[in-house]
Amino acid sequence: MAVTYELIHQDSKTGARAGILHTPHGDVLTPVFMPVGTCAAVKTVSPQELKDLGATIILSNTYHLYLRPGEDLIAEAGGLHDFMNWDGPILTDSGGFQVFSLSDLRKTTDEGVYFSSHIDGSRHFFTSEKVMEIEQALGSDIAMVFDECVEYPTTEKSVYTALNRTYEWAKRCQQAHQHDYQSLFGIIQGGTIREARLTSAKQITSLDFAGYGIGGLSVGEPKELMYEVLDYLVPAIPVEKAHYLMGVGSPDCLIEGVMRGIDMFDCVLPTRIARNGTVLTKQGKLVIRNAEYARDFRPIDENCGCFACRNFSRAYIRHLIKIGEVLGIRLTTIHNLHFLTSFMAEMRSAILSDSFTDFRQDFWANYS
Repeated sequence: MAVTYELIHQDSKTGARAGILHTPHGDVLTPVFMPVGTCAAVKTVSPQELKDLGATIILSNTYHLYLRPGEDLIAEAGGLHDFMNWDGPILTDSGGFQVFSLSDLRKTTDEGVYFSSHIDGSRHFFTSEKVMEIEQALGSDIAMVFDECVEYPTTEKSVYTALNRTYEWAKRCQQAHQHDYQSLFGIIQGGTIREARLTSAKQITSLDFAGYGIGGLSVGEPKELMYEVLDYLVPAIPVEKAHYLMGVGSPDCLIEGVMRGIDMFDCVLPTRIARNGTVLTKQGKLVIRNAEYARDFRPIDENCGCFACRNFSRAYIRHLIKIGEVLGIRLTTIHNLHFLTSFMAEMRSAILSDSFTDFRQDFWANYS
């Protein structure tokens, strides 16, 4: 396989793991948070800035890149790495979640999904084979299989229909995939039904993918229910493969996911809230656009070494955001991404020193 996972150490008291994800574009130390560059760009941040703040792997989206600018154009440019000038690893989502989120604009069958573009209303049809064709043209290191995600709450019938489709589509993806420098990750579905989740895990892991994504969580269910699913699901995933919790990125969920044996995470949260003037700290979220920070000349976080915190005050960043100056949201984005990449590195160090339980306890003592 082009991508492999190496387990380095597991915390002696929890399921937390430190490992290395080996890819054609370099090694990734895990646990890791992947910034989301949906359309081949992490919003407001350059590839060099991503490297400077500690990012090692990013995520892009098949659905969006298929619609604009098109996978053929990206292939002509030499693939996604050359197109966006990022020489580190890239994971591409299959677009299954984006198609799911279209709601009234889609129709799902056993063969695939008919959907209308959110851009111009044009009609399209995604099958497992089509998605593999797109992801291979994009040339990412890791390609996710095409899956069907269900909303929360939903019926048991819908859950089982989706997980069985996901299994059949995964087999078709595996048969259609012919890219020596790209590996496939399977996706486990099953909603919040224990039997369904374990059935899906048995189905998908039987196909021996390079890694396994856990889909269909963080779609509206209580966080405690998500943790409950992870408690019984992660032990059903092969220990020698990467474990990827899809669409999760708040600090509280990251630390709880890592404790349960998750290696990889992604989410638009840090960049999205940054554009609304909200920043992440170990004490919780800080809404820097609020009036209380108008004369606050401290950095966003006095313990942070990011470019924003080294050079600018809360008052200045608030001023930029209030007047609509793009530098303001660039600085909040840089801070949020630096915060999460540093947070993951701290968790890795705690795992390697068998002190993760103390690290987690300290986190919850300060976070709100």
